[in-house]
Parts: sequence; C-alpha cells; structure tokens
Amino acid sequence: MPEIARFFGIVIRMFTEPRTQHHRPHFHAYYQGEVAVYAIDEIEWIAGVFPRRQQRQVEAWAEQHREELLAIWNRLQVGQSPFRIDPLH
Repeated sequence: MPEIARFFGIVIRMFTEPRTQHHRPHFHAYYQGEVAVYAIDEIEWIAGVFPRRQQRQVEAWAEQHREELLAIWNRLQVGQSPFRIDPLH
C-alpha cells in the first residue's frame, strides 16, 4: 500500500486496486500500531481506532488536501502511481 504522507508519527496510505470496484474513496492512517480509515468525499472517520489528538491532526490534514487525496484515489483506481502530499505543519 503506497505511502502518500507522513507527519507527527502518523503514516497515511492508500490501497491500490485498479479496475476493482471499491468502497467510497478513502485512506488509511497508521499511528503506533493503531489503524483508522477516513472517507475522502466528506472527510470523516469510518473505521478503526485512533487516539483523539492524532484523529484531529489527520482530519485537519485531510481537509487541507482533500482535492489531492481524490486525485490520488483516481490515479490508483486506473493503475497509475500516487504522488506524495505535503505533511501537516
């Protein structure tokens, strides 16, 4: 699963499943052994467990980069490589 961003110990990744029907656009966030899944169409937590502080950081970052996240999602769905997104500062 390609890594698209890393900040404050949080790693953001997206699955690559070209030509396969998938759930709504989403990404996975990893932090100290915990995993959470966030929707991109409307930035919201949809699964997993994450510390509250890191959850707020991921949501703030995703709101700032929503268009880029959707672009990466679309690229991955047709077999193209993702690009990196700037971290949260």
